[in-house]
Amino acid sequence: MSLFDESSLHAYKLLFNALSQIPTSHYLFSLLILSLAFLYNILEFHFFQDLFSGFRGSSIALTFNSSSSLYYDVVSKCKILHGRYLATPWLSSPHIQTTFLHFFGRPPSFNYRRQLFHLPDGGMIALDWLIGSDVWSAILRPVLSCLYFVHLIASGGSLYMNNAISKDDSIPIVVVIPGLTSDSDSAYIKHLVFCTAKRGWNVVVTNHRGLGGVSVTSDRFYNAGWTEDTREVVSYLHHEYPKAPLFAVGTSIGANILVKYLGEDGEKTPLAGAVAICSPWDLLVPSSKICVHGTEFGKDIWSRSNIFQMQCSLGKPEAKLLMLGV
Repeated sequence: MSLFDESSLHAYKLLFNALSQIPTSHYLFSLLILSLAFLYNILEFHFFQDLFSGFRGSSIALTFNSSSSLYYDVVSKCKILHGRYLATPWLSSPHIQTTFLHFFGRPPSFNYRRQLFHLPDGGMIALDWLIGSDVWSAILRPVLSCLYFVHLIASGGSLYMNNAISKDDSIPIVVVIPGLTSDSDSAYIKHLVFCTAKRGWNVVVTNHRGLGGVSVTSDRFYNAGWTEDTREVVSYLHHEYPKAPLFAVGTSIGANILVKYLGEDGEKTPLAGAVAICSPWDLLVPSSKICVHGTEFGKDIWSRSNIFQMQCSLGKPEAKLLMLGV
């Protein structure tokens, strides 16, 4: 008996004839729906979940010590921490949010004052400062553009510290520690720095080794557990500006470094206060999300993106040799 007898072939002919009667536009529409469903899943959108909840968002869960005076003195008075979080409907995807910020973050326009900081082991990092008084220069730049341009030409295109802050200055200093592969030019860092300096405080971004346009000059690189650079910078600032209260803000991996440093130094730290933003408390969770349990998009695109940015920071031959231990 043949695989396809005459009755079976007749049935298939009828089926193909019926399918051929369906307009091409219907096929294209079906393909569009399937493509959208595929993208919705791979980009981890949650628009429909938000829609079914009436766009009320979700309540913010707080973990705190009920007997902590810090909670009652600070956290209890921050209304935003007791509200609900709702993502912008058309940005209801973590991947779209990250991409949108990268291309349309519109960071404020200003110039840092750069200070090259040498570490005990031979390493070097860039400390990028935004002085509170410099913010108004950035705001009034359209008016002072000619004078500002002449100043940049005279300084070789860059602004340097050159004792911009006196040792007796009592204006608070905020140390900002960026996230993985981020530096002082990242959009979210520039927003954070500008908004803080606009309130009159002095801000310094401590760029990680190999980032911020500074080559790797030692046999060490940065990681989430390496707190020595932060310790050196904080100690230096406390010694250099003893009357200025010191605060620190860490984001992502920078937050992890900051919290680990605070745990190691405890009450010995000269910091008067610190804020950890989006800290990956358990590093296995985000790494497994990207490398193991995440969608193929997350595992492939973001892993490649991080690797590419790390390769850019280690693009010089001497940096690659140092990382290889040569």
